[in-house]
Amino acid sequence: MLVVGLTGGIGCGKTTVARIFSCLGIPVFNADKVAKMLMEQDERIVQAVTKTFGEQAYLNGVLNRAYISNIVFSNSYQLDLLNSIVHPVVIQAGAAWAAQQSTPYVIKEAALMFESGSVASTNFVIGVDAPLALRTLRVMRRDALSKQAIEARMQQQITASLKMKLCDAVIHNNEVSLLLPQVLQLHQQLLLLGKQQLG
Repeated sequence: MLVVGLTGGIGCGKTTVARIFSCLGIPVFNADKVAKMLMEQDERIVQAVTKTFGEQAYLNGVLNRAYISNIVFSNSYQLDLLNSIVHPVVIQAGAAWAAQQSTPYVIKEAALMFESGSVASTNFVIGVDAPLALRTLRVMRRDALSKQAIEARMQQQITASLKMKLCDAVIHNNEVSLLLPQVLQLHQQLLLLGKQQLG
């Protein structure tokens, strides 16, 4: 089975693109959502996060996201520590999930695909790109974050230009180019690649 990575910087529109693939009948693994779930449900992660960041990391069994965010998005070393706890478990969950699918290809959506090393488990990577100003505006509207907070998060990822160069294909989500034709074209290409791999 062909494992296709879907990545891009914060606010680029990965989830929108993933939703289109899902509507086409392609299973999608959202690494960021799974990570959030596992940070509260996987005992290995809970214990390691508590040990690393203190008892305040969880309030009544619920991850204290504001507390953790304040620590990790202002200190790259602390962010690396958190990622070293969470990413291996998420990558393992993604591999188990992919093994259960039967379509010609599957999508693994992850913002930190290259940064986490999860790209190693993919056969093809799609990048979703959008202008910086548009990405910032989208995140401000979606998450009610300040421009400074968004910029701090962006600085913890590799630059969008480098990320797109590392991808096998790029979808432009700039509100000028139509998304659907870009996804449909890639869908046909990936179906063919998936069938070739099976054959």
